[in-house]
Amino acid sequence: MSDAEFNRVVVYPMDEYNQKLVSYVHPNTWVNPKPASNYDLVVIGAGTAGLVVAAGAAGLGLGLKVALIEKHLMGGDCLNVGCIPSKCIIRSSRVVGEILSAHNLGIQVPKYIDVDFQAVMARMRRLRAGISHHDSAERFRKLGVDVFLGNGRFASDHTVEVGDKTLRFKKAVIATGARAAQPSILGLEETGYLTNETVFSLTQRPRRLAVIGGGPIGCELAQAFQRLGCDVVLFHSSSHILNKEDAEAAEILQNVLIREGINLVLNCQIQQVKKTTDGKTLDFTCNGKQDSVTVDEILAGTGRVPNVEGLNLEAVGVKYDPRQGVKVNDYFQTTNPKIYAAGDVCMDWKFTHAADAAARIVIKNTLFSPFGLGRSKQSSLIMPWCTYTDPEIAHVGMSEYQAQEMGINVATIKIPFENVDRAIADGEEEGFVKILHKKGSDEILGATIVARHAGEMISLLTTAIVGKLGLNKLSTVIHPYPTQAEAIKKAADTYRRTLLTPNSKRFLTWLTKFS
Repeated sequence: MSDAEFNRVVVYPMDEYNQKLVSYVHPNTWVNPKPASNYDLVVIGAGTAGLVVAAGAAGLGLGLKVALIEKHLMGGDCLNVGCIPSKCIIRSSRVVGEILSAHNLGIQVPKYIDVDFQAVMARMRRLRAGISHHDSAERFRKLGVDVFLGNGRFASDHTVEVGDKTLRFKKAVIATGARAAQPSILGLEETGYLTNETVFSLTQRPRRLAVIGGGPIGCELAQAFQRLGCDVVLFHSSSHILNKEDAEAAEILQNVLIREGINLVLNCQIQQVKKTTDGKTLDFTCNGKQDSVTVDEILAGTGRVPNVEGLNLEAVGVKYDPRQGVKVNDYFQTTNPKIYAAGDVCMDWKFTHAADAAARIVIKNTLFSPFGLGRSKQSSLIMPWCTYTDPEIAHVGMSEYQAQEMGINVATIKIPFENVDRAIADGEEEGFVKILHKKGSDEILGATIVARHAGEMISLLTTAIVGKLGLNKLSTVIHPYPTQAEAIKKAADTYRRTLLTPNSKRFLTWLTKFS
């Protein structure tokens, strides 16, 4: 297979912004370099995990030889079809959300909000293109990385083939990521549907949009497109959205989505999808009753599957599962000790920041842990995450259920934002900070925040868990007043007050007599 077969990539619409994007992350004029005689690291996949491994290893100034292989777009999902484009349109949709609630703040606005959908999507493409140089093939070449555009596959325990070139390696890293799962619904493929990988190519607003899946991706995009002027129906197989999140948090968001006009169809099974004269019709059962709805577009957001095909993993003894991905141990090492993996292709945490954290561990474990000494572990990671709806739902650490499964006695402190002055002033009382701590101790085990900027706030609690700072220490942290993050200090103060037992109160009273 020659390099020329990979020389052109098209991202629709191929306007000036997407042309700029492609010129950075898969330039049509790119010529793969002559391979080095041997590489310290060969990385397959230039998404977040692959980019961090390659840049981190090459950027140390140690003369390491690093090769990076990408068959499609450098930057992976995050830049091209994930974090960046979704947050751009979510930002535009939040303006609509502010306008819709402006009357609560004494601001009267026209009932009709004129959303220029084409302009919203063009802004997203412009910003994505403007950011893309950070992940460009040329930038990584200047960092000292040999960048190969093409399909990489293992040829032996120590070689990878890219087109007609063979790359020899001491260690290799699989970082091929994951893709949108295809729901097994009769007629869906024939009728046509969107995923997060294609929805950002829209230039015309669908008047009616069906979203399949009430997980993070489905909820984020359902709310965004509803606010941008679509009539959205959201299908979910369970009794409430966001099954894996705190139930109270999910309930708050569910009520918000309903209030904003999204038609939530819960406890449902979609039987079939078909083309009709009026659009695309979904036949479904809901709580035992049959019904149907017709829309213009269908967006599937039902999870992700790892990209393990075409790597020839069997030839090098790397075990994998088509649904779960590449099998790794706690050190991100595959069943072939020379080959590691990082990111969505091998992790349950399918987040950009998780891939980044895994990549840093892989750099250490592949290059700086001779004989396995001093290796870092995946199990040591404290992983926060956030669903970027409005309000956002952010979480870190254990849930109450997980703690109980481990036999840990826990206590919960909950501070509703209706008790936080800044949230009241902002008109954002709908939400809370909930902290889980070990019973009889100030050790923080986990936390959930529901707030407009919960993703920003969760880092304080992540830092506390990583740094082993308990609620006692957090109560001494001075927060600017008024801020919504003050809810965290209120939670810490609430814990401190539980320490005021009758005996401790008597002791404090005794101290005052000698002060």
